[in-house]
Amino acid sequence: MKISPSVRAAMVPDENPMHPDFTSIYLVGPAGGQSLTIDSGEAIERYQWFLRGYLAAVEREEIGIAAITHHHQDHSGNLKWAKEMLKAEVAIPAGGRALLKGRIPAQVKTLADGDEINLGGGVRVQVMATPGHSVDSLCYYIEDEGVLFTGDTLLGSSTTTVWSLAPYRKSLDRLLQLPNLKVICPGHGKIVHDPRERLQMYVNHRNLRERQILEVLKGGAPLSSWEIMMKIYPEIGRRLRRAADGNVRSHLAQLEEEGRIAVQPGKPRRAASKAKIARDIEHARVQDRILKQAKRLDDTRRRQQIRAQENPATDQWVKPPLYELA
Repeated sequence: MKISPSVRAAMVPDENPMHPDFTSIYLVGPAGGQSLTIDSGEAIERYQWFLRGYLAAVEREEIGIAAITHHHQDHSGNLKWAKEMLKAEVAIPAGGRALLKGRIPAQVKTLADGDEINLGGGVRVQVMATPGHSVDSLCYYIEDEGVLFTGDTLLGSSTTTVWSLAPYRKSLDRLLQLPNLKVICPGHGKIVHDPRERLQMYVNHRNLRERQILEVLKGGAPLSSWEIMMKIYPEIGRRLRRAADGNVRSHLAQLEEEGRIAVQPGKPRRAASKAKIARDIEHARVQDRILKQAKRLDDTRRRQQIRAQENPATDQWVKPPLYELA
């Protein structure tokens, strides 16, 4: 899908309730020039096959740089694969190496606020630090074409989860000030063609949630974040409750920092014993081994099925029928 003269989107259908409609991989660059991917999906075959198929059938070119908007697995899972299979240079947020442990090659490029990626042909991509959804969230902006890539800072079909609210609000305000903004390319969901209205909606939504939380607390009785969530999200889908509770807690943390609410300390569960932790680790290792064995068996079966299509059916015939003209 073409977004602007130098931006294309490979939109992969997604069934995850946290990723409505699509998870998108964006390709940026002039025709025949160096290409940049922004995010590359989860480390599962359908994202890899979708991207490889798109590159082969539509782009017919190679990727120069594989960048990400933040460290979460559904955006960064294919970085090693992009290096090994696509021969791309991998670019990650500055300070993101520890967050991406095990998912990146040894040599990576780091991107920080204010950096610019020059792809040739007049295509220049600005790098912007926009923390809030995650500590390392980046947005990318092509000012000449008015195209903003937001990862999970702003989604195309829903609101997003927030790790830390105060910096998130500042990030939204910063994005609202961008000159020439025409379209937002989110990490998940539909392309946004009313960018300023959508950004302002996000600002208004967070302000509304804050008012709702304060209104709930006016009842007088102390409440947990989960109890508050259930009051202000009465019809939310069950599989989205944890995410909604996380957003409520981000609001509560900011309200506490501002001295607008008092917090009664909770009582955490006792930490698991070293023996239990060791058992859990070993159990996870056993599961990983089983999953890897299952994948190898599945790959072997697929190869056998392919080979069976290339050769005569000797499993059915000792001597196959022979045919000649009557």
